[in-house]
Amino acid sequence: MTSPWAEDCRGAGPVNPQLRSSIRRAAWKGAAWLAALAFVCLSGALGYLSFERRGVHNLQADVRHRLELFSSAVEGMIQRLEDVPATVQLSEEIQRLFHAPRRAAVRERADRYLQRLNAFMGGIAIYVLDERGAIVASSARTGLGALPEDDFSFRPYFQEALSGRVGRHFAISLVGNRPAYFVSHPIRDGAKVVGVAVIMINLDPINQIWDMLGAPALLADTNGVVILSSDPTWTYTTLQDLPIERRVDLQLSRMYNRMPLPRFPLDVELKVNPETLSIYGSLQRTNRYFGFPEIAQIVSGRSINGMDWRVMLFTDVDGARRDAVLAGAVSATGAAFLILLVLFVLQRRRIHRHRRESERLLEQANLSLEHKVGERTAALTLANAQLVKEVAERKQTEATLRATQGELVHAGKMAVLGRMAAGITHELTQPLGGVRTFAGNAMEFAKRQDLESVQQNLEIIARLTERMGTIIHPLRSFARRTEPSLCFIDVGQCIANALFLYQTQMAHLGVVVDNRTAGEQLPAWCDAHRLEQVLVNLIGNAIDAMAETPAKQLTLVAERAPAAAEAMAADGRAYGLRIDVEDTGCGLPPDFASHQFEPFYTTKQKGLGLGLTISRDIVQDFGGALRAWNHDGPGACFSIYLPCAPPYGEQDE
Repeated sequence: MTSPWAEDCRGAGPVNPQLRSSIRRAAWKGAAWLAALAFVCLSGALGYLSFERRGVHNLQADVRHRLELFSSAVEGMIQRLEDVPATVQLSEEIQRLFHAPRRAAVRERADRYLQRLNAFMGGIAIYVLDERGAIVASSARTGLGALPEDDFSFRPYFQEALSGRVGRHFAISLVGNRPAYFVSHPIRDGAKVVGVAVIMINLDPINQIWDMLGAPALLADTNGVVILSSDPTWTYTTLQDLPIERRVDLQLSRMYNRMPLPRFPLDVELKVNPETLSIYGSLQRTNRYFGFPEIAQIVSGRSINGMDWRVMLFTDVDGARRDAVLAGAVSATGAAFLILLVLFVLQRRRIHRHRRESERLLEQANLSLEHKVGERTAALTLANAQLVKEVAERKQTEATLRATQGELVHAGKMAVLGRMAAGITHELTQPLGGVRTFAGNAMEFAKRQDLESVQQNLEIIARLTERMGTIIHPLRSFARRTEPSLCFIDVGQCIANALFLYQTQMAHLGVVVDNRTAGEQLPAWCDAHRLEQVLVNLIGNAIDAMAETPAKQLTLVAERAPAAAEAMAADGRAYGLRIDVEDTGCGLPPDFASHQFEPFYTTKQKGLGLGLTISRDIVQDFGGALRAWNHDGPGACFSIYLPCAPPYGEQDE
């Protein structure tokens, strides 16, 4: 039944060629403008990304410089005072104190010495503890005496100094609940540690130099607790979740004077470079225009030498991003200018070409007139020459007839070779198609600078080229037996290689592949390249058989040590492996059994009939067999039987 639309089209007659040409030109112009627009957008995007990357890199370099300056300033403040406790034990007043700790005059002289020393050095306080952690001398006796408890044995810096080491710890001072850095040193009487000298270093000067960083920053200790910050709301928060056991230890040591230590208010994931010990991370936010996540701030940090502190700086990247937007706009403008320049040059060339075409047509008209006069003059000369030529042709014909008789004899000899050579086209079509496909893929990956994928495609092309070089060998073995190069191979890899060649075609035709050999180790004794050729032929035949069927499924199964009824080769060896290639196609015709391996017998409209013949000869060269039958349901099954390996002494033979 013909639709009214089709009748209207027939009634309208053929489409005007000029209209078709106009439509084609309009389509090309539209495509060109779209390509130009895409080029402008791509140039803008590349310019934006390039300048954003460069801006972030410069920003990170500047941040690293500022962090180094800040770290040097903090190190100078701390290191200037951290050697003071070591000098305390050298004082005669302190030495007398430990020989007569209960004499008030001795303790008073020791207090005055510590007061003078602290006034000179500028610390919060310097004090001396006995081996039980009790204060025996102090530069601020009144303030320390007002403490509710006089036992500092719970402080980590006291415990480290009492064990003979120098203690360095941050803690919140019990005097005024202020943060301080404590440095302790053991006081020895001979080899015995009899006391501990401690200096309490004021950290308030650090809060006065945050401005040199130019962005929000913080100092965190080894526990990940923010001890100082340019933002007061960040102080005494944790950058990471502390285990409950660690929190209990911190409460017992009163390092943070029972502060609740909530979580840091910003969600930032920090990473540490193990080589440079630098800290880096970022804060994400949602783009307010497009909704995708983007970096709002970069987090940079480093450890302070000689201390368990880390300084971190939170730098805004909006400035770098604004510069990148400007650079992207400039790149897009430059691309647009380049396109306009190309259009201008093309227009000038078109005008010049039209002018030359007009001159050529005028010159051609003059030459045509002269040519007609010359043709009529040469007609008589040609007629005379024709008579001479006919006489020569008759003599040549007699000689050709005699030569043709010899050629017919030679053609009869070459007929067989010609039929065999026709199979080369059948066998080379699929590898050549693969070479063409992977060459195109390699060019596309090269444009994307994906060198690893380019290398993979080139390796596959090299293997296909090598395979094409070996295709002639099976054709020669069809006429003359040759021994293959046999060794242990992985049949699963051969199946995967054969399927890979048909991957695109099967995806286009909607063929479902059930490869039950994937991931298995299937060793066999044969030639890998020739087995792949057999699998390629069988898989290609299966795909062709399913071309017109609605359900297309290709199944590949491998069975080790098949059933005894079918497991003996002609030489008496047992078959070690059977490979089944099953399809859901149209099946085998009734007369297939009597012609299945006959040369030039085919059921295809476009086929040479050599595929199964060559495949059978290849498998027989392995010592195996190739069999075929129909399923109970739709489709057919081709089975390849491969024998077990010969005994060790016969393998080299």
